[in-house]
Amino acid sequence: MKKIYHLSTCDTCQRILKELQPLEGFESQDIKAVSITAEQLEKMHELSGSYEALFSKRARLYKEKGLKEKSLSEADYKQYILEHYTFLKRPVILVDGEIFIGNSKKVIAAAKEKIQG
Repeated sequence: MKKIYHLSTCDTCQRILKELQPLEGFESQDIKAVSITAEQLEKMHELSGSYEALFSKRARLYKEKGLKEKSLSEADYKQYILEHYTFLKRPVILVDGEIFIGNSKKVIAAAKEKIQG
């Protein structure tokens, strides 16, 4: 499976998508336009081993809801990601059974290597 979960309104996501070109055979999902399903999140969890790894602590809602002060469980992370797209760390790139989460230089370099060989 080759899929990228991203946000079309995010400049960083757009820059990364351009950097990863060509993305032949990839399915792209704008998580604001098409919400993540529980099944999709479960697949990401299988590959990452943790909902926390998929959770963005940089989201504005994370601060607004005071989640920083709370001790969140894996179930909480899952619930928040399904509740609002902003909680998914992005982009999430799935390539042939591997997952790349977030926008750090290291993660994107590894994803680029996997995609382009």
